[in-house]
Amino acid sequence: MKSFFITIVVATIFFLAFIFGARNEQMVTISYFVAQGEYRLPIVLASVFLVGFMLSWLCAAYQIIKLKVALRQANKKLAAIDQKATSEVDQ
Repeated sequence: MKSFFITIVVATIFFLAFIFGARNEQMVTISYFVAQGEYRLPIVLASVFLVGFMLSWLCAAYQIIKLKVALRQANKKLAAIDQKATSEVDQ
């Protein structure tokens, strides 16, 4: 639930920045390795922000999933050890 609210806040900031930048009609030149293009500044800023946000979200999701899997494995091992210890005490 916390991540949902954070996502909403970031999306709101992104939207407000896009509206603020929409008033700025400057054209910027972006040079690629083999080509070059002219784009409006708000579009460039919004695109870069969105790509950065998505990449950081994907990296965070990967780390969270990796930790959840490790926790699940540790809990299974703990349950097996606990069951073994309980069965030894009963004998």
